[in-house]
Amino acid sequence: MLVNPIKRVYLALESWFNMSFGTEWNPMYHLGTLSFFLFWIILVTGIYLFIPFHGSIDGAHASVEYITHDQWYAAGIMRSLHRYASDAVIVTVLLHMFKEFASGRYTGFRWFSWVTGIPNLWTIVTLGITGYWLVWDELAQYVAVGSARLMDAIPLLSGAMTRNFVAGEMTDRFFILIEFLHLLGQPLALAFFLWLHVKRLSDVKINPPRGLAIGTLLALTVLSLIKPALSHAPADLSKVPQVIELDWFYLNIYPLIDIWPEGQVWILVLGITWFITLMPWMTFKKDGAKAVVDLDHCNGCELCFDDCPFDAISVQARTDGAKFDKEVVVNPDLCAACGICAGSCPSSNPFRSRKEELKTGIDMPQQPVDKMRSQTKEAIASMEGEVKILVYGCDHGLNVHRLESKDTKGVKLICSGMLPPTLVEYALKNGADGVMVTGCRHNDCFYRFGNRWIKQRFAGERKPILRGRADRDRIRVHGGSETDKNRIENDLNIFRAELLKKKQAEKSAEQKEALQEGGR
Repeated sequence: MLVNPIKRVYLALESWFNMSFGTEWNPMYHLGTLSFFLFWIILVTGIYLFIPFHGSIDGAHASVEYITHDQWYAAGIMRSLHRYASDAVIVTVLLHMFKEFASGRYTGFRWFSWVTGIPNLWTIVTLGITGYWLVWDELAQYVAVGSARLMDAIPLLSGAMTRNFVAGEMTDRFFILIEFLHLLGQPLALAFFLWLHVKRLSDVKINPPRGLAIGTLLALTVLSLIKPALSHAPADLSKVPQVIELDWFYLNIYPLIDIWPEGQVWILVLGITWFITLMPWMTFKKDGAKAVVDLDHCNGCELCFDDCPFDAISVQARTDGAKFDKEVVVNPDLCAACGICAGSCPSSNPFRSRKEELKTGIDMPQQPVDKMRSQTKEAIASMEGEVKILVYGCDHGLNVHRLESKDTKGVKLICSGMLPPTLVEYALKNGADGVMVTGCRHNDCFYRFGNRWIKQRFAGERKPILRGRADRDRIRVHGGSETDKNRIENDLNIFRAELLKKKQAEKSAEQKEALQEGGR
């Protein structure tokens, strides 16, 4: 099966980080929480630096030099941490965008999260620009003049910036305005846009794993000690700076102003912004049918509400007069059509109605639980060999049909999280010697929590649990993408050998017991 070349690049990068950091600390799985952590570093160091900082034309550069050199062991390190954490957050945000794009997680129902992420990037960049301005060195002067030229290219502001603040002498009043924007205005705007960005998600985490957070802080601290952030010479509006060391993470468009008209630079920047914003609608992707609630089989237990990754399920008072107090309601505009809710429902028990159609409290029209049960029975009936292995796999991991052989058959799911634990027990009781569940890579579920919930259900840590009478030795959970086929096949072969050995041991024990009975 062909894999998108861009996705293949991302998967290779992800695999390299898995080998280097392990799946739990892989930065590629925690780009969002890492960004939040870096924001905390920026906030704390920024507050610390604000204490000795003097926000004026004459005092800014001198106070920053004092921070950098006289107090290098404390404030100086804080300044460098502030600088490098700011650079690092650009890296994590851009990698986060690349990851979502490469994985196809920006179209369909995910358009909202993608589009609301664009203002975050704009706010972060402009926040960095005003931060460089506050140092008021030659780099700040270069940024101020460039910003004025860009603002002057806007028709409503034509000439105002240059006339008032650059052509003459920049005043403390405007400097205080920049200080206000950097310290309060832009951070508040960023906080709002971040809230909006995650508004449609449930169970949002803002802290990375402790080990990853500590490692990130240590790496930034070591970098701050090895290569401390330094200022250029003081700004002098009567002179043109000759040598400027740019921070390309934030100031990459400013050199274009020297070779292009400001209007063309705006066209490029806004064109890229609109292109990225409209990307969800450039690739046609139709979401599947949304989850449907059947109140005749819903007891209002709220498990589907707890498990929904996209906050598409709400709980309200019962409307059908049943003995239960609550019922769940699905918002189709927020529903990802992942089916995780069907796997959460206690009514999705294949043992409930063996001869009649299996009805459950919440289900997916395109692949109801009853169909999953039928596919399970058909797959088991078609197997041949000493051991029979049934593989359930999600649409966004490895195509399970590529693992099929005479003794192994696959059943495709929308998401591994839609698999009711009792269906695994049902498969084992109806002829399968072993069941393997494959999904997305660990900590990287296309629907956020599918592979995590299935592991917790099997471990008895999350309802509905896999019952204790199910033989765990006959169950295997493995995550991976299309590029992980060899690794999954190898694990499947090991699983097959273990099942064969187990079956032979059981058969030997039965024969021994029969001989003992015959001897009596």
